[in-house]
Parts: sequence; structure tokens; C-alpha cells
Amino acid sequence: MAHSRSINTISAACARQLTDAAAAAAAEIGVPMCIAITCAAGNLLHFLRMDGAPLLSSDIAINKAYTAAGFGMATHAWHEFIKDDPPLLHGIVHTDRLVTFGGGYPIREGKAMIGGIGISGGHYSQDMDVATKALAAIGLAAG
Repeated sequence: MAHSRSINTISAACARQLTDAAAAAAAEIGVPMCIAITCAAGNLLHFLRMDGAPLLSSDIAINKAYTAAGFGMATHAWHEFIKDDPPLLHGIVHTDRLVTFGGGYPIREGKAMIGGIGISGGHYSQDMDVATKALAAIGLAAG
């Protein structure tokens, strides 16, 4: 019986490429943002706070990436998932680091979830757009 398993996770080089692609996408729309990339376990691997990005957005971006990696679900999907379930709606929102609005996506390579990306600094719709553009720029789909 095996007592361990292999886990696919994002490389540091890929995390840097995603960060650079997200910064370029944010610059295109003129909104400085915070960009966080986590490994599959939700631990921070790469982070950038662009010049002029709000300080508060640093932790939000990190927590969006953590949420996405931790559940394998985009952060914007949480609202729909919990809105009609009162016990879940009123309970889970007290979970540390859980973000329930857009800008965080699991990073997938094929069927394997290899990390999370979190973007914060604009309206959550802008954060979502920057994240999906960054993933597409390096050949990954928003998962």
C-alpha cells in the first residue's frame, strides 16, 4: 500500500510568466493591480504589487488565489453556490481567507489543478478579465 501520492503543481517559472502576463493586461487597461500565484496547496509562490496598486488589494489577491487553489473553483462561483443555502451562506463566509467575488481562478494543466491565480486592484470584473487574459497568454484556460 502506498503512503504517498504525487501532486502536480505550478513551476516558479510559470508563476513568473503568469505574473508578467497579468501585469501587462492590467497595464493595458490602466489599472495597477496586485497579482498572486499559489502552488496547488495554496501557498504563495509569486506576488507583484504594481506601482500604484491599492495596499489593501495585496491580501485580497493572495486570498483569491488561495481560495481558488483550495477549492478548485473560481472565486466568483462562490456567490451562486451559497446564495440560496442559508446555513452555508451565513457560516462559510466566516472562513478565514475565503473570497466570494471575482478575480481568483484555479490554474489547470489538462485535468490537473496546479495552482491558483488571484488578481485585485480594480472592480472584480476587471480583476477577472486580467486573470483570464494572463492564463490565455501562456496557453492555460480559466478553470
